[in-house]
Amino acid sequence: MSTLAPLRLLREPSNASEGNHSNATVGAGGGWCQGPDIPNELFLALGLVSLVENLLVVAAILKNRNLHSPTYYFICCLAVSDMLVSISNLAEMLFMLLLEHGLLVMRPSIVRHMDSVIDTLICSSVVSSLSFLGVIAVDRYITIFYALRYHSIMTLQRAVVTMASVWLASTVSSTVLIAYYRSHTVLLCLIGFFLFMLVLMLVLYIHMFALARHHLHSISSQQKPPIAHRGGSLKGAVTLTILLGVFFICWGPFFFHLVLIVTCPTNPFCTCFFSYFNLFLILIICNSVIDPLIYAFRSQELRRTLREVVTCSW
Repeated sequence: MSTLAPLRLLREPSNASEGNHSNATVGAGGGWCQGPDIPNELFLALGLVSLVENLLVVAAILKNRNLHSPTYYFICCLAVSDMLVSISNLAEMLFMLLLEHGLLVMRPSIVRHMDSVIDTLICSSVVSSLSFLGVIAVDRYITIFYALRYHSIMTLQRAVVTMASVWLASTVSSTVLIAYYRSHTVLLCLIGFFLFMLVLMLVLYIHMFALARHHLHSISSQQKPPIAHRGGSLKGAVTLTILLGVFFICWGPFFFHLVLIVTCPTNPFCTCFFSYFNLFLILIICNSVIDPLIYAFRSQELRRTLREVVTCSW
């Protein structure tokens, strides 16, 4: 294994043989079918950056009592999920390098067991990240459209139940996924979950974007529109667009890969697409790097706390 391959159980369908892969490489464009050779160092670098960023977010939220609210607890859980993605990737990278260089000698059965444990942890972090992205979208929707009732709707008890439910469901579903990864039913459930989260976020953000646009139009119709309010509305609308765009760009290729595994596992062009699996994993890790910048660092209170954490001004 020359490159890091978390979730490599989903790299290609089980019925795609080496012969099919070779025929696809020859028949569909040769070099185009050979996925990019992504160095292990890139996985390590992105994993470390993501780990540090998300660790800072968690530390800042725990430090500042003003951030002890359901909204920031959800952001903290998202940071923990992204952090687990990084830790899992780094752990698998270290595990693979030790085995390849003969520094770690283990029986094949133990290696397979460790591999399953790491893959389960990676799957759990992926599912929980997707889930908390949706939870944050719902939380922001309630904040905007039910502002006066927010604290009665999103109580601390409900927030804790939501977080515990997400972690439990992620652990159970990831265990099932790794145990039955060859089943198309399991893959269809995972694809359906992604599409559900995508549609949910799309509907909520479009509704919030429409509200921001309506608010901007109302301000513009006034005789003397306040420039500050106009800029704030535009900034909010652009932010929502960026959130959905980053989500789709980073996660879309990986789940399209799963769709092709189910629909055309032996088609030459689909097999070519499978060879780009590591690139799709890079995009997922990049999402873990970008998430703190979008969801956390845009908060003035959180930025101030982060500066205190970095400079050790406790």
